[in-house]
Amino acid sequence: MGNLGAFKRSLLFSALSYLGFEAYQVFSQAAVVHAIAKVFRVEEILEQADYLYESGETEKLYQLLTQYKESEDAELLWRLARASRDIAQLSGTSEEEKKLLVYEALEYAKRALEKNERSFAAHKWYAICISDVGDYEGIKAKIANAYIIKEHFEKAIELNPKDATSIHLMGIWCYTFAEMPWYQRRIAKMLFATPPSSTYEEALGYFHRAEQVDPNFYSKNLLLLGKTYLKLHNKKLAAFWLMKAKDYPAHTEEDKQIQTEAAQLLTGFSDQK
Repeated sequence: MGNLGAFKRSLLFSALSYLGFEAYQVFSQAAVVHAIAKVFRVEEILEQADYLYESGETEKLYQLLTQYKESEDAELLWRLARASRDIAQLSGTSEEEKKLLVYEALEYAKRALEKNERSFAAHKWYAICISDVGDYEGIKAKIANAYIIKEHFEKAIELNPKDATSIHLMGIWCYTFAEMPWYQRRIAKMLFATPPSSTYEEALGYFHRAEQVDPNFYSKNLLLLGKTYLKLHNKKLAAFWLMKAKDYPAHTEEDKQIQTEAAQLLTGFSDQK
């Protein structure tokens, strides 16, 4: 009888073990299916987001991505940082809303970088957002952040040398410090042993490099090529690039603003004749 009881217990244990294994398999398969579905879901959202971005649907894009602001996906997060910043740049956005959006964008970019340090776009948008925040934190913070910004733009270029916008932004960094007003230079020298500096020639090199990687990819790159040549007193090449900026098809509000600025600069040429 004792042996029979042991046999029954053994049989019961085996049955439970088998059922447990079966349950484990079912749960494991369900987890795999859920994970695959989640990946496909993220890919679908990214496709929608990229379509809206290319279509210039700034507000719809922001509305789509803010639904996923708690996401752990770096690709979603840097796109959300970009969308937040784009909303902040709209003319209809109040100054108070703009400030909130700028800081919101920085938080999303920071999280994207934490999730994936090998994402060139996360480095790029983190640098852009730090620069934007500097406008609210004074000249000292802006200059101090300049080194961090440069470091992340350089990392973005290293990770993806074919990304024209990262190269363009490095050009803007150079242009900004080349034209830094004398009083800001003085403050920078007081605060830092070796303050950030650059030249128009360096800026021009990056703007041209961006065009080589992706010709006519961005109206602002065309505008800044023209403005940099103006700084270097080459009116012929300045006029060439400003004309290209003026004639660039306007897909966004920024494109329209650039068209207007380029046209005004070209009008200035006519006035000088």
